[in-house]
Parts: sequence; C-alpha cells; structure tokens
Amino acid sequence: MRDNLERPMPRSLGHVLVDAELRELARGGAIRAATPLARESFQPASLDLRLSGRALRIRAGFLPERTPLSERLAELATSELSLDGRGAVLERGLIYLVELEEEFALPRDVHARFNPRSSTGRCDLFTRVLVEGHPRFDEAPAGWRGKPWIEIAPLSFPVRLRRGDRLCQVRLLRGRAALSRDELEARYAREPLCFLGRGARQRPVPLDALRIDAEGALELRVGLAERDPCAWRASSGSGVVEFAKPGAHRRDDFWEPVHAKNGHCILEPGRFYILASRERLRVPPDLCAEMLPVDVGVGELRNNYAGFFDNGFGWELEKSGKVRASGTPAVLEVRAHDFPFLVEDGQSFCRLKFFRSARRPQQVYGEGRKGARASYRGQDLTLARVFRA
Repeated sequence: MRDNLERPMPRSLGHVLVDAELRELARGGAIRAATPLARESFQPASLDLRLSGRALRIRAGFLPERTPLSERLAELATSELSLDGRGAVLERGLIYLVELEEEFALPRDVHARFNPRSSTGRCDLFTRVLVEGHPRFDEAPAGWRGKPWIEIAPLSFPVRLRRGDRLCQVRLLRGRAALSRDELEARYAREPLCFLGRGARQRPVPLDALRIDAEGALELRVGLAERDPCAWRASSGSGVVEFAKPGAHRRDDFWEPVHAKNGHCILEPGRFYILASRERLRVPPDLCAEMLPVDVGVGELRNNYAGFFDNGFGWELEKSGKVRASGTPAVLEVRAHDFPFLVEDGQSFCRLKFFRSARRPQQVYGEGRKGARASYRGQDLTLARVFRA
C-alpha cells in the first residue's frame, strides 16, 4: 500500500498540493514573506499563515470585490492595535482586520482555499480570509497575486494575539480535487474510513450503513451517549485567552461541562459548544478532508469553524507496518441560533468531503510532534491547547 501512496497521481486528475509541492512553490517565489517561512508552518496538505504586526478595528465586515481594500478601510477602520511584543487584546464582540505576513503569486492553474486552524475554532474565534478583487471569503482564484487579510471576531472570550500567531491555513489546489460519490464509495470498499467503538474494540462502519450524498460528502453523526461530559460549553464572563501559550489556562475557568440525559442535551441560543462525532475518522495519507458548513435542514445552528483534516488524520501504522483498524473522532464547534435546540445521540450533524493528493506527504498529520507542538491526533472531546484539564 505504501508504494501505491507514494506514486504520483495522473496529471489529468485534480489534486491538493502536499508539503513538498508547497515548499517547491515557496522556493520559486509563489509564496513569500518578509520573515522566512517556519518549518512547522508546513502541514501535510496545508500551510499555516501568520499575523502581521497591526490589527485594525473595523465597524463592519466587507468583501473588497469592487471597492479597493484601502478605500474601504479608510471608511470602516476606527482604531489600530500593535501586535508586536506582548501583542494586544482583541475584545469579545468586536471585529478586527489583520494583514497576513505571507504574499502569494499563484500559478495560473492553482487556486487557494483558506480555513481556520483547529485551535482558532476551539477558542471560538470567528475568522475568515479576504483577498483583493474577489467576491467570496476564504478563497483566492487561480493566478491571484497579493497579500490576504484575515477578519477576526472573538465571540466567547477576549483573546491576546501577537505578531506571528497562526490562526488560519491555506490549501492550494489544481483542478477538481474532490472525490465524487462513486469515487468515495469505491475507495471506502477497498479501505474503510469510519469506525465505531473505542480502543481495540473499534470496528469499521459497513459501506451500506453510511450516508453519502450526491455531492460525494460523507454524513457524520454526533456522539453523546458514551461521553461524560458529552460536551463543553463556553462560560460567560471568563478572562483573556492567551492564544500563544499552550496550557496557560485551567479548563474549568473557561468551560462548563454538559451532560447527556436520556441520550440528548439542549444547546442554549447564543452559547458556544464543543462536541465530538460518534464516528472515528481515518484519513489515508493520499487524501485530505474538509467539513462542510452545516445544512440548515438539520437544525438552526452553526458548526465547524475549522473542519479541515490533513492527510493522515486518525491514520496510524502498527509495529508490523499494517495500518491500524481505528480512527479519531472529529471535534465539532457549535453555536445555536435564536432559540434552544435539542441534540440527540446519533443525530446527523455534518458532512465530510474528501480530496485527493498527487502523492504522499513527506510527513503525515501529527508525525514527529510532541509536547507543546503535539497535534490533535489522539483527540476525543478535546479543547484547544491553551486549556489544561
């Protein structure tokens, strides 16, 4: 299997670029920055992007499609904060805009997708990336040149940010990289991607028990029954989150446990929750995956602020070299809208779209990371790294 994963895909198939390809683009000047790109910024199929030294508070979010960004900022910016040194505190409920350190000169056949990093979403930092001249957030068209900006809105806690903090990441793609429904079903028949159970008792979910929609997205369900607490709810009136300091805060100073009664719990409107999927995911090294925004047909809530899974998430080898028959749950970042919403164990909750890579990354997700740099590889109902149990 390993040899097949390392063999490049046919060039006619679209794909997400992996770490070696990202480094090659950086060497060629397609990705550049005033300060060198750090080794830890390169993920298996994405690149972490860094904040620059200045944050602008703005009165409203916007898209710079028709009006130049500088002109819109002159209209909407109300104050400026320096992120150098100790950084600055971004207040809850306000909107800020920060230019990113990295600059892009994308090839004509390469387009970009941006998403928040896991720790960003789990701190309830709402972020989205905008690029000059484009009508949509979190993407840049093929051949785009310039510096992206990131909009930041702390929703549950005020947060201290500093220059160089990594709140978002970018994926670069060539062509149509997403697997179709037929492609995903054929791949799953050869190699299961979802498991149920815990530890050595995990078993693959049969293909005929899965729901895969017409777009090729795999449906996931929320898991409450085997977890106590079944969720964490952000506390009101908490202190400032030190985003750049792993283990800086006691969990109980910022979070309240939620317990499932009779297999369900009620989400309060306007409150932020961390839940986890019932299924355990295994993303092979030649694939990555993205959590799609919630379908309003399953409830009045917003979930999955981050929702990107690099190549190798939940994928491990045994000492014998055989792929372990297990996976890792997806953490769900959820906010209910307008009125209380009851969530039941096993309820359909979100969808996962898989994308092919041209080859195996040099390092799969979580490989070689320990201590403060550890990944969420072994997560279950796991909060952001700044919170310690």
